[in-house]
Amino acid sequence: MALLGAIEAGGTKFLCAVGEDPAAPRDIQRFPTSASNPAETMAEVIRYFESRRVAAVGVASFGPLDLASGSITNSPKLAWQNYPLGESIATALNVPVAVDTDVNGAALGEAAAGAGRGVRDFVYITVGTGIGGGALVNGKPLHGAMHPEMGHLILRPHPQDSFKGVCPFHGACLEGLASGPAMKERWGQAAELLPDDHLAWEMEAHYLAQACASLACILSPSKILLGGGVMGRTGLLERVHRETIRLLNGYLRPPEIVAPTLPYPALSGALAMARAILEG
Repeated sequence: MALLGAIEAGGTKFLCAVGEDPAAPRDIQRFPTSASNPAETMAEVIRYFESRRVAAVGVASFGPLDLASGSITNSPKLAWQNYPLGESIATALNVPVAVDTDVNGAALGEAAAGAGRGVRDFVYITVGTGIGGGALVNGKPLHGAMHPEMGHLILRPHPQDSFKGVCPFHGACLEGLASGPAMKERWGQAAELLPDDHLAWEMEAHYLAQACASLACILSPSKILLGGGVMGRTGLLERVHRETIRLLNGYLRPPEIVAPTLPYPALSGALAMARAILEG
């Protein structure tokens, strides 16, 4: 069985791994993402794979992305804007490369070996420093003119929330109201320091449930997976599920809302992407 390569390209770090099976990425190594010099980060990535003789590489990357070319486009990391991520790896290693968003990669990983196994239609949302979402429709990642930007869904404010949001583009979008930085800015301290009975968690569940209800109406997924650092708060997943049911108000059957199960879903998804290249 061919050895495959996987990359999770993040805003602060790149994770690299190899494996034959998406369920088992191994030899995982981490390299810092240079804010000013992409070539510095990519040199580390290329050195990692040069000694491992992989047959194909999958990349689950931060964005926005031009999926046709595998390039990073209008990133807030200015040095990475228009960086030809897929091409640089393919040229250096002389292997085929597939590039998709980190959240689509995570969705593919959970579909191959995690909470989405056997589910044809589901959504993966990560809630942390930012908020992003990926969707599988009939077993395939959803793409359109570009890729879904679920973190920028526009929301109705909670009745007790006067916060304007931290998103520089939209203010009160999902990421602007419910990301980790939004919670810190609104409440004056990091989310992990807020007690369980704080109003913050009622608001957080309300905003995430709005997103889940909207996605249920638009995509009709069987499951919605909610991951990321903010979702580590005990009881938050259950609150989101209850609030989603309330918002849908019996109009349609709510999706099952669950946590992802893989330790490295985006790396697992990147391995699945690399395998798909070889399988044609």
